[in-house]
Amino acid sequence: MDFITEEQIQKYRQDGYLVLEGFFSPEECDALRERMAVIVERMDVPLHCRTEFSTEQEEQLKTQGNADYFMSSGDKVRFFFEKGVFDSQGDFLVPRERSVNKIGHALHASEPVFKNVTHSPKVQELSRKLDFKQPVVVQSMYIFKQPGIGGEVTPHQDATFLYTEPLGRVMGVWIALEDATEENGCLWFIPGSHKSETPSKHASPFSLCCSTPCCRSGFTFTWSSWESIAELFTIGKCLNVIKLQTLNH
Repeated sequence: MDFITEEQIQKYRQDGYLVLEGFFSPEECDALRERMAVIVERMDVPLHCRTEFSTEQEEQLKTQGNADYFMSSGDKVRFFFEKGVFDSQGDFLVPRERSVNKIGHALHASEPVFKNVTHSPKVQELSRKLDFKQPVVVQSMYIFKQPGIGGEVTPHQDATFLYTEPLGRVMGVWIALEDATEENGCLWFIPGSHKSETPSKHASPFSLCCSTPCCRSGFTFTWSSWESIAELFTIGKCLNVIKLQTLNH
């Protein structure tokens, strides 16, 4: 079965993004949400590891850039929280299930339900159709987008944070786990911006932006090619790709 047509492949190369309606079934999406509800219910994060996540560059350098809990999460499943959810003692000010910004960055390697989706035959076929050679899943995240809390996701290109040589040898797959529309908050892209001036590490060119703080929740993972990951960085520190899973051909 063809999951993507030649016309869609050409559109992806031209615009830099592609929407594949119904690529995953409602049952597959429900399974991810149900498993994540269990993970959140069981989460136990020590006080000193309760890191608030931000997309603002200065805050990243000040908090995540100096937090080993964040920087060493490339091969683990860890919890990152919205701003303002802890009091001065590090205790929750909101219900725990409403406090999480995202969970990452190795759900695809550690959690069977997420691994089955990430490494499914149709995902492998998609990677082949897009000419990835020895594709490697370098990170995965469950992004919550809690209502009424959290900050703006600033315009950015993923390739400036997941840095490769040559630049841009990464592709993100975002799976909407709820209906995402212009009315309730969805992803926004600038067509063709992937062909703009080559960005530097951690710059913020306008390529992909989230429309509002209430953008719907989703599961996302990122591919790269094995030959491109020698200098793969996330927020300035090299990921531990040795333990991450490689898609089979």
